Amino acid sequence: MLDDTGFVKDGKDSPGVKRQYSGTLGKIGNCQIGVSLHAVASKGTVPLGWALYLPEEWCADLPRRKKAKIPEDVEFKTKPQLGVDLAVRAAGWKIRKAPVLGDCAYGDNTELRDRLHSEGLQYVLSVSPETTVFTADTRFIAPEPGTGPGRRNNHPRPDRDPEQIGQLIARLGEGQLRTVAFRDGPNGKPMRSRFMFVRVRAAHHWRAHDGRGRWGKTEEIPPREEWLIAEWPKGQEKPTDYRISNLPATTTQTRLARLARLRWKIELDYKQLKGELGLDHYEGRSWLGWYHHTALVTAAYGFLTLERLLPP
Repeated sequence: MLDDTGFVKDGKDSPGVKRQYSGTLGKIGNCQIGVSLHAVASKGTVPLGWALYLPEEWCADLPRRKKAKIPEDVEFKTKPQLGVDLAVRAAGWKIRKAPVLGDCAYGDNTELRDRLHSEGLQYVLSVSPETTVFTADTRFIAPEPGTGPGRRNNHPRPDRDPEQIGQLIARLGEGQLRTVAFRDGPNGKPMRSRFMFVRVRAAHHWRAHDGRGRWGKTEEIPPREEWLIAEWPKGQEKPTDYRISNLPATTTQTRLARLARLRWKIELDYKQLKGELGLDHYEGRSWLGWYHHTALVTAAYGFLTLERLLPP
């Protein structure tokens, strides 16, 4: 599970600090932003890694970098780039692989989705309703050979325009919704909501010019099929969330719904890491010190999680 959290700061010397939006504050404030990856299991969760976001202005300020002891090889990376690096690194460890989850800040980033897929990692990521897709029955047809002068583009073209997922779900209507249990409630009874599961092809994969992708590989033609998961609770005028997933076509609706609704656990993680273990209490001014602090807090959190699972 990928997300980021803010660390409120005074002054301008803490590495990466600036006035920027923080979900912790719910507004723009003077803070650091830390990106984290968390393992989620049925009996507990634990962070797998942290990355301190370093804004571009920090990367270009050599005296400031030197004062904060930021290594010379650290370059600017966006939050999604930091997040996908954490996921790829963790995938190489001796832990069970699981789909990567994240909100729109990560799901709307097509490069992140492409890299996860190219690394053989599955994902279930929230996306904005403006995200465009092709319906699964879209045909990609090569143009007829031409006889005129000049070089012709023989790249296959779709037989229809892509469609925003918000418009697609609205067009399909509530008749295709299914009520699915997405987790067990506190009283042991399953919690349910209405979902729509549609096979689509991501529109950003299609390149009309030369068929080359961002990663230097030939694009799939047609683009790969994915799941579009829309949650449309009863009584709502429109869906409350949309998600894109590259899980196999044989994945059950129950598994898709459970994964789609699992992100709430990361908010609980942040609350406990800060409220019980002082994740946001680090007052040092060094780059490495921030990583030492997050590592120690993570170790303490893992220890407490194991203690809770043991009998008295």
